[in-house]
Amino acid sequence: MALELFIAGKYLKAKRKEGFISLISFLSVAGVTVGVMALVVVIAVMTGAETDFRKRILGLEPHILVMNYSGKFDNYSHILSDLDKREQIIGISPILFAQAMIRSQQSFSGVMVRGIDPEKGFSLVKGFTAEQLKKVLCKGTKNGVLPGIVLGQGLANSVGAIKGDKIILMSPNGFIAPMDHIPSMKRFVVTDTFDSGMYEYDSALAYVHLKEAQRLTNVKNKISAIGIWIDDVFNVKSVKDNLSDILSYPFYLRDWMDINKSLFSALKLEKTAMFIILTLIILVAAFNIASALIMMVMEKTKDIAVLKAMGATNKTIRRIFILKGMIIGLLGTFIGTISGIVICFILKRYDFIQLPDAYPFSTLPVQLEYFDVLAIAVSAIIICFFSTLYPSYKASKMDPVEALRYG
Repeated sequence: MALELFIAGKYLKAKRKEGFISLISFLSVAGVTVGVMALVVVIAVMTGAETDFRKRILGLEPHILVMNYSGKFDNYSHILSDLDKREQIIGISPILFAQAMIRSQQSFSGVMVRGIDPEKGFSLVKGFTAEQLKKVLCKGTKNGVLPGIVLGQGLANSVGAIKGDKIILMSPNGFIAPMDHIPSMKRFVVTDTFDSGMYEYDSALAYVHLKEAQRLTNVKNKISAIGIWIDDVFNVKSVKDNLSDILSYPFYLRDWMDINKSLFSALKLEKTAMFIILTLIILVAAFNIASALIMMVMEKTKDIAVLKAMGATNKTIRRIFILKGMIIGLLGTFIGTISGIVICFILKRYDFIQLPDAYPFSTLPVQLEYFDVLAIAVSAIIICFFSTLYPSYKASKMDPVEALRYG
């Protein structure tokens, strides 16, 4: 390989009459560099967006939900005790989901109410510790102290409620009066707000104490689901399988991947589409490599004939031109990879690209996965390798007698 590499290196050093070929080679290196660099940066941003969405969602949603086909259920204390014994489970809590109307002094709106039990010692709301939840979700007492409610920041803004304001929750699950159905109403005091960065949650979600939610909806001691938090969020499928011995019909399990399948499938599809689209830049550069090699073969016809006359085999000629093309591809891939990594670190370190409010994050979320970088580099090298096959094959099949006669 030393001879082939030496000759390939000599061919890369353009002479005056080969300046145009050298220009094409330079453009090929630049094309591969730009393609690889763009791929590294875009894939890192897409990966960062996926990770950011996952963290925001898991800051509000349990990793696994234990639900019942009949809807709300009671007598769940034995399930809680059985779940608490499992090693991979780091937190459990009963949850009651309810729809209601919220009314403040300024406005009213629909709201999704979640009744949770802060006594479980586990943080169920993004930005709040377990101790903070115990304080803000205080239960009402007989001496007139109102129970606490935590509103999403968007919801609080839409109804004009701030910390300390009193609001009224109205639930359709009221009671039947002699004249008509009367909705259930209960007063709360806004003890705090949360901001998850997800508009769908912040504009419609409110947290109250589980007991207060049960009183509001007239479902004594019943819950909608049991939330489970585990130590490894990517191991939910295995944990679900291991819980089948204590959770049988009419119970069923839903994990965060199933609940948000459409969102993460869309992100994965977009990431794949961007990879394919930006790979076309590398493919165009590969065509430039093939063009440069074909022109080099035409320019070096006499050299090829002399090498064959001196005993060089077809395999040797093929290797010379494959190595020349691969040097261009490797150089472009190396420069593009390093440039992409540097740009990713700059974007992560300095927040100079600000995004509009429509996005849940204010700056570009960048997460560099080295497996993605390796996949991009290997893909670029493979594309460049295939671009060298036809020119090298044509060079190896050249007849030395004809080449010397007409060269």
